[in-house]
Amino acid sequence: MWRTRTLATAVLGLLVGGCTAAPHYGAPSPKTYYVSTHGDDSAEGTSTDKAWRTLGRAEQVMLRPGDRLLLEGGARFAGTITVSGNEAGDAERPVIVGSYGSGRATLVAAGSAGVSVHNTAGVEIHDLILRGRGSARTSQAGVNLYNDTPAEARRAHVIVSDVDASGFQVGIGVGSTISGSGFTDVLIRRAELHGNKDTGLLTYGPEFDDNRPAYAHENIDITNVHAYDNPGDPAAIYRPTGNGIVIGGVRQAIVRNSSAHDNGRQAAAKAYYGPGGIWAYDSTGVLVEHNSAYRNHSGSDVDGAGFGMDTSVSNSTLQYNLSFQNDGSGFYVFSRWGHPHPNNTIRYNISSNDARKMPHNGGLTVHGSNISNLQIYQNTVVMTRSPAGEGTAVRVHPNNNAVSLRNNILVTDGDPLVVSDTDLSTSQVIFQGNQYYTAKGQWLVRWGDENFRGLEDWRYSTGQERLDSRSTGATASPCFDGGPLPEADSPSDARRFVPDCRHAGLDLHARFGLVPVSVDYFGRAVTAPPNTGAAQP
Repeated sequence: MWRTRTLATAVLGLLVGGCTAAPHYGAPSPKTYYVSTHGDDSAEGTSTDKAWRTLGRAEQVMLRPGDRLLLEGGARFAGTITVSGNEAGDAERPVIVGSYGSGRATLVAAGSAGVSVHNTAGVEIHDLILRGRGSARTSQAGVNLYNDTPAEARRAHVIVSDVDASGFQVGIGVGSTISGSGFTDVLIRRAELHGNKDTGLLTYGPEFDDNRPAYAHENIDITNVHAYDNPGDPAAIYRPTGNGIVIGGVRQAIVRNSSAHDNGRQAAAKAYYGPGGIWAYDSTGVLVEHNSAYRNHSGSDVDGAGFGMDTSVSNSTLQYNLSFQNDGSGFYVFSRWGHPHPNNTIRYNISSNDARKMPHNGGLTVHGSNISNLQIYQNTVVMTRSPAGEGTAVRVHPNNNAVSLRNNILVTDGDPLVVSDTDLSTSQVIFQGNQYYTAKGQWLVRWGDENFRGLEDWRYSTGQERLDSRSTGATASPCFDGGPLPEADSPSDARRFVPDCRHAGLDLHARFGLVPVSVDYFGRAVTAPPNTGAAQP
């Protein structure tokens, strides 16, 4: 956590260089241009039998709205493709960059972006394999969308699909230095982003002002994107490296049916800011759903989480996600002092044996300050003892208000079910309707300086697990399909966390006005009141 400004700053200086393109020279439109390893740069380039041979020749033509630049499928090309500010620009007639024939073309970029879209949009990029070499690994993106045009509206319509990017600093980057002057209507789908030094997919904007919130980008849709084996930079101490998918500087974004795993293995051991699987910062209206994040790492003793909402995130939701075996928390919320973090939701998620390296952080963690109206409900968190020491299912910190945890299933094998750094009041954090089960050892909640060995003692001393004058919460076993302490080793193991025993939670719509959710983690109908946890029996 607490690392967002350094992330954007580092990438701003590195990726801009990849946007400087050789000028394109005039060609009538609309046309289709072909590049083949069997071509000839002196040819017309407008048919497969008159294709050009090199990307250098293709760079000399201006790509007007409706034009297509297609590379021979299965062939390998050296260089870069750039679409600059005087090209494309029409969302209704996009420029298309992709492959033709059988298979995907491979583009090898040494010291440059694979495909660069600079100060324009109305572009679609598809069916390419992008490989970075040399300084591309330290300063470029496989696909780099960048807008630094002052005082202009966001550039509209970019689609990136069926792309495999490896060997760059960032697999796919969407950036801007000017608030409100980035990109809108960006769709990224079916991408494999792996072996990139810092991050699989990154969106970012300029320094964020919480007093005058403005966002560089709008309407970013990320679907079926898989970010894995992005190792991190062992020399990067002041920025987080080794991330999967990072959303920054965006109003309205979706990350869906995607994954982030096995990232961060080489992140710096002394880093002040660690990486994460899928997380957002400086954004509003972000929906992260139906994803998995697992075996993500941190080289230092911070972060390494599965999913997160970091500083200055608002009106956003994490739902229907699976997290397991991450170094840090499965799900976390964090904001720095003076940076509001209101109206966020974490619901219908599963965390299994997260916080393996940093068990004190817990499977689900609320960190930092200025967090308000955070709703955490209908999640399932199972934690067994980590080789690194005692952990907890949930950890909460002070300096936040109106944080609620309701209808969750929390399970440990004797470690604390809940840890609070201080004796928090019910106006700061409230637990209601949760199911707490210790499969081995003694039931324990650590609340400030007090250790509570039973639900009733905790309830009586703190006011937790009460609603009006009624006691709430339970300590019964959920009877998981996978046994008392199920573990996830792959995304297909989520069904191990379906409870066989019914335990009704609170009716969150009737009692608290929450918008009812119609289905659980597995898409099954939710009753009223619902069973506790992410899955209905």
